[in-house]
Amino acid sequence: MEDRISLHVLGLSYSQLQSGAYALILAEDRGPRRIPVIIGAAEAQSIAITLEGIRTPRPLTHDLFVSFAHAFGVKLKEVFIYRFEDGIFSSELTFGDGTRSVQIDARTSDAIALALRTHTPIFTTRSIIEQTGFVIDEEELRRDSQDAEGDWNFDDAAGESDDEQTYADRDDYHAEPRPENFTIEELERTLAALIDSEDYEEAARISEILNRKKGNTNTET
Repeated sequence: MEDRISLHVLGLSYSQLQSGAYALILAEDRGPRRIPVIIGAAEAQSIAITLEGIRTPRPLTHDLFVSFAHAFGVKLKEVFIYRFEDGIFSSELTFGDGTRSVQIDARTSDAIALALRTHTPIFTTRSIIEQTGFVIDEEELRRDSQDAEGDWNFDDAAGESDDEQTYADRDDYHAEPRPENFTIEELERTLAALIDSEDYEEAARISEILNRKKGNTNTET
């Protein structure tokens, strides 16, 4: 297997190559080289919101995907940028649920947006670094990033009134799977496991959630 290089997100700047696009700058964890990935404005905004620590009143598409995965106990384990061809980076997401692991192809912009939200490691190959990497003036990047921030409206991304509860106030935002999001079947399995391990305090809490969810289901029917 080809050597993997660990990366992190350095920032965003205007693309000098394509009008209306942005350059997502990825950096070697232990090296001076940087990789520019050209992405669209919508993806840049989604990434910028995470980098700036902004919490929207309602979930964006990437937030929704993360919440959905967490609700079913699935974790994003790594992002791997495995190919660069015709100016396009190809990425692969590795998901796991504790018993099996699956790989899913993804746009690199989406993969990075998800990685930032889940604190997932990002990797690429040594050959991609050697082919596309360069050393960048980080002071210039900071200036470009500050200019780029003014190009999108974070209020538009929020799309909701100020009196809505924001995701920053919710415990399940970017968190581990919460029992409240489990299905009835998952709650029953969790309850049985807790009883077997004699964790009766947590079992009582899960039982309460289970009963409440069953009650809501009966009411709806």
